[in-house]
Amino acid sequence: MKPTIIMGACALAAAANVGTAFAQEADQAVVVVPGKRENRVSKGATGLRLEIKDTPQTISTIDKEEMEDFGTTGSNEALRLGTGINVEQYETNRAVFNARGFEVQLTQVDGLGMTNDYGTVAGQQDTYIFERIELIRGANGLLTGVGNSSGTINYVRKRPTNKDGGEVKFTAGENSLARGALDYNKVLSSDGAWAGRLVVAHEDKDSYLRGLHDKQSTVYGVIDGQIGSNGMLTFGFGYQNAKQKSPMWGSLTLNYADGRMADFDVSSSTSQDWTFWNTKSKNAFVEYTHTLSPNWEAKATYTVRNAEEEVRLFYAFPSGAGLNNDNTGLSGWPYGSFVTTDNSVFDVNLNGQFDAFGRKHSLIAGISRSHQKTATSEFNYDTATYQFLPLPAFPYAGNVYPEPVWSAATPASSGEQTLTRFYGASRFNVADGANLILGMNAVRLEREGNSRYGSLVTNTNYPDTKEVSPYVGVTYDFTKQTLGYVSYSDIFQNQDQVDIQGSYLAPMTGVNYEAGIKSDWMNKKMLTTVALFSSEQQGIATFAGISGSGTYYYEPKDVKSKGIELEATGKISKDSKLTVGLTKLKVTGPDGNDIYEWIPRTVVNFKFDTKFASIPQLKAGIGGRWQSDTSKTGGARQDAYFMANMFASYEVTDKATLRLNINNITDKKYIGGLSNGAIYGAPRTAALTLDYQL
Repeated sequence: MKPTIIMGACALAAAANVGTAFAQEADQAVVVVPGKRENRVSKGATGLRLEIKDTPQTISTIDKEEMEDFGTTGSNEALRLGTGINVEQYETNRAVFNARGFEVQLTQVDGLGMTNDYGTVAGQQDTYIFERIELIRGANGLLTGVGNSSGTINYVRKRPTNKDGGEVKFTAGENSLARGALDYNKVLSSDGAWAGRLVVAHEDKDSYLRGLHDKQSTVYGVIDGQIGSNGMLTFGFGYQNAKQKSPMWGSLTLNYADGRMADFDVSSSTSQDWTFWNTKSKNAFVEYTHTLSPNWEAKATYTVRNAEEEVRLFYAFPSGAGLNNDNTGLSGWPYGSFVTTDNSVFDVNLNGQFDAFGRKHSLIAGISRSHQKTATSEFNYDTATYQFLPLPAFPYAGNVYPEPVWSAATPASSGEQTLTRFYGASRFNVADGANLILGMNAVRLEREGNSRYGSLVTNTNYPDTKEVSPYVGVTYDFTKQTLGYVSYSDIFQNQDQVDIQGSYLAPMTGVNYEAGIKSDWMNKKMLTTVALFSSEQQGIATFAGISGSGTYYYEPKDVKSKGIELEATGKISKDSKLTVGLTKLKVTGPDGNDIYEWIPRTVVNFKFDTKFASIPQLKAGIGGRWQSDTSKTGGARQDAYFMANMFASYEVTDKATLRLNINNITDKKYIGGLSNGAIYGAPRTAALTLDYQL
């Protein structure tokens, strides 16, 4: 039988038990809000309330303590602490993430979100508002019904707690870094039913890159409380204002026309002093959870987000195959635009446990609808006077190219998409130690307009896309400490890229398989995971060139990825914590040869921190990663390299702690990513932070 048919039959059987459970347990249903605050459990990769060990996919977590210890205030830096994910920072304000050989095109906040345009993420989120970041690797068919086999990044925001208090932080460091942050929680009612939390952060800094300056302010507030005897209401808001002066649009040209590799100072930038990239985002959400019985609850969530980007950018590109021998050969292209993006997501689901055949099982079923609308207006100028002028030898100064005289902005492109989906998953306890997870996601995707990045000026009509994606997972407890699992999921991803004729590529499809073993050690203080994965993706958009009109065009290619992931994470003693991860993969194209060579085939990452028995106030740690060599056809190459960061903190009093962070402790020179260009990574830097408990 097909998994979707099995799932449907199981859901009907479960529904019959749900009604009985409600009737038997309704008189016991009482929400205890403080208890729920202390026992929040992530729904991970399936939507079900499963521990990481019991989930038939690999999941890594970066918690707030790790982010604070290593001083990773930006989300991209925090993600580099995780196993199995690569951050390709190809510009100063844009990056792509990849895992298991493919771009991560799904990021979520508190489990809700939409796919990213092109997988590109503009700007960074301030990590101070997050409780943790979850990296769910593998196909995400149960999370959204769309996506590839790379994985999903889920940012979990801070929520109110049951205790009054908080902290303030002040940081100063190299490159004129100045940062202040506040996190404060307040119980608002005497019975503890209502509580609120406010998080504020402001950061101002220069950069190792010539002329670059960042200023960012973030505010996040959330309140939750009890409604009646069975309801819990949560609502929150967020605001972020980021201003970037002299950003890089595009990246460095690091190859000569004859194929040799160029070598410049790490501070080299293509930007000009008149450029900027300013972004603002506002979001709000409301969430209501109603306890139907001790084992069942219904939950509805609605979230909205508005983002604005205003830019004046400068792109430096080679007119030929690369730089001339005297480092000339670059031309300039100024650009200005104003972009608005509006998102809304509504989700309602029912989840809980039921008894059948003498065993307890769990179920989640729901429906969601997400909508995104984007509009771009471009600022015009006299192209004959200001466009494609030759640049002096690189590296040049920040005042060598004149700023155009900008005219009023005019509409350039717009588009919108709506994703409606029905999803369901159930975990059946089929035998002692054996569990079967069956899931199904039925989606309908509606799109209209033209591509934000496709440089198209005419509207394109898309046919509505309908797809049903099944998910099957099996777990078996070999012992109380060791669990084995296998999982299967369909892959489906709409694509915004166009071919050389300007027509949009068909959706990418495929399958994903994973098998692994997870084990607890030292009384569940350490978790180890060994996972084998394999995926086949048909028709994935692959960059093929630039047309005569300047439009990037792509070709659909069939790509396979397979590999192994290892991770050990947890406490190795009372005061010491360790994480070690290894990812080794092979990515091949339709001809069976390597493809996407800019993705490292082997990555090893680690984090270690400890407190010292002889000096209990002192805590120190080190973290880093080693990756194999990478390259880009017609572009740059990067040999294998190792880069590490360290920290040391000292409790001056019971409320005040000083922490020293040193990044890139060996001052290694390296290229951060090659997927869409090249940019040097940051050299060694240091910062000092004071944490004070309120």
